[in-house]
Amino acid sequence: MKQRPSFPARLDTTLAKNRPNTVGKPVATPAKTVTPTAAAASSAHKRPAPLPAPPPGHGMDSSAVRNRMVQKLAGQGITDAQVLGAMGTIERHRFVDSALVNQAYEDTSLPIGLGQTISKPGVVSRMLELLRNGNPAKLGRVLEIGTGCGYQAAVLSLLATEVYSIERLRGLHDKARDNLRHLRLANLHLLFGDGMVGYAKGAPYAGIIAAAGGEAVPQAWVDQLAVGGRLIAPVVTAGAPGAQALLVLDKTPQGVRQSLLEAVHFVPLKSGVA
Repeated sequence: MKQRPSFPARLDTTLAKNRPNTVGKPVATPAKTVTPTAAAASSAHKRPAPLPAPPPGHGMDSSAVRNRMVQKLAGQGITDAQVLGAMGTIERHRFVDSALVNQAYEDTSLPIGLGQTISKPGVVSRMLELLRNGNPAKLGRVLEIGTGCGYQAAVLSLLATEVYSIERLRGLHDKARDNLRHLRLANLHLLFGDGMVGYAKGAPYAGIIAAAGGEAVPQAWVDQLAVGGRLIAPVVTAGAPGAQALLVLDKTPQGVRQSLLEAVHFVPLKSGVA
């Protein structure tokens, strides 16, 4: 059995240990003293004050909202019960800017800053279903190229035993860490670095999934994929400038097998960090 790799100093994990959680806890305020006579008069002549209007996005944490999204995904042809279950569990509205929260469960990509986007739920679920390839059990160790805001990484953590997610933009890496902290996902590790070189210390991977498309799949990804593993990534295709399609790459004992599927649109794959 391969020994689990040690983490470099630059590795951030989503698990915030020994950090007190004060979110949502009421703050004690001194009670107001009211005489019995005044209280009786008040209750006799005054109606309770109306509740304040709900803030924008109120109710987005309702499971009914996510269930409607899952039903739409099933209607689009997603059949993997584990993928649909994970999509219905992770709250997508927590990963988008507050101004866009009312669009969180629409099947649309949304900007997350620094020229990047959060992918459509339909695209996320399609890629995850392809990555799982009908496996009845959880995936093993998975590498995600392009953490973005952290949404897909959170969904992946429910489908795999261990997830390494690498992001080249420091601003997004920090945003994903903040977005994911409340979930305390012990099997999800965030890396800041160049996704084009992958993460050799965690290899071999049962699955690799990329959220950016280049001219070809980097050889480092193929090398780090386990025999029997599967890689899902957008790649640039011939035709219109910037046209992309989903690539499915299976690594078999006999070699690598590749298939091009439907057209997609992802941000360009870039090297280096920023």
